[in-house]
Amino acid sequence: MVKAMFIDFYGTVVHEDGEVIKKISQEIYDTGKVANKSEIGSYWWNEFQTAFNGAYGDCFETQRKLEYDSLAKTIHHFNSSANAEVLSDLMFAHWVKPPIFEDSKHFFDICPVPIYVVSNIDRDDVLQALEYHGLKPTGAFTSEDAKSYKPRKELFEFALKSTGLSADEVVHIGDSLSSDVKGASSVGINAIWLNRSNREVPVDVTAVKNLLEVYDTEYLR
Repeated sequence: MVKAMFIDFYGTVVHEDGEVIKKISQEIYDTGKVANKSEIGSYWWNEFQTAFNGAYGDCFETQRKLEYDSLAKTIHHFNSSANAEVLSDLMFAHWVKPPIFEDSKHFFDICPVPIYVVSNIDRDDVLQALEYHGLKPTGAFTSEDAKSYKPRKELFEFALKSTGLSADEVVHIGDSLSSDVKGASSVGINAIWLNRSNREVPVDVTAVKNLLEVYDTEYLR
């Protein structure tokens, strides 16, 4: 029996920062030496992922620091005169006031069980975003709390321990196959993939196109 919902936040409840990333990349392109603008996003993502993958336990760093450091390296790599602090602030502003998906508030309103946000983000940022949209989950667990990022299991284990729930009493919803589906499954939590862009669904993955479809899955019937 499902006693609670775990739910990802950015990309699931609210929009990711893709448009801000495009704006930042354009600024680096305009002020640097870049042959192809797509190189900026690829380099930045690789720098971030390298730091992200090593950030756990005693080596943990906040999402803000990881993003700032990877952006600063990207600016330097492309010989750009852009200001890393100014551009980072654009991203951070999005994190605390992100646009919300149309179905999200209704999903929170009608959910018959407690909802817990489980997010790869700094705690203050997600709390500000929740307040901004008037969303009131029963609780929120972040990478900063667990000193680890999804898809590593520590964040999911932290959420289970904090709620006193077992893995079979929870369903996790998220928009990332790797972070959400793989991460939740690694500790025995059933996962629902939020596939808003109608991508091909892998075998043995339960997928929905919007949050309200979650209530039509086998887990909540």
